[in-house]
Amino acid sequence: MPLAKLDVVVLDCPDPHALARFYADVLGGTVEDQGEWVDLKLPDGQALAFQAAPGYVPPKWPSPDHSQQFHLDLTVPDLDAAEKEVLALGAKPLDVEDRSRTFRVYADPAGHPFCLCAG
Repeated sequence: MPLAKLDVVVLDCPDPHALARFYADVLGGTVEDQGEWVDLKLPDGQALAFQAAPGYVPPKWPSPDHSQQFHLDLTVPDLDAAEKEVLALGAKPLDVEDRSRTFRVYADPAGHPFCLCAG
């Protein structure tokens, strides 16, 4: 029997409200504002949370000197269509040149890496 159950993944960022809105536009769900902590309840029951982090420094990708710590993999039915949408929402491309791969890497508006993966 497991010792614990994963509750939520929390992303540090300079503006939790803005980052929660970005991911709500990408993943759907409901944003619940708690002040310096914002929850995003996803339609499938999962959740992401965002907390204000004074002095936040975004990860550098790729960089052997600055670990990215983690990234999110987001499955999409159409990579090209999803790419167009996340870029319009403020994502930045990090590794998207190889169009033969089944994934592309972006940074969210706070600099966290995430992948769009063909699904």
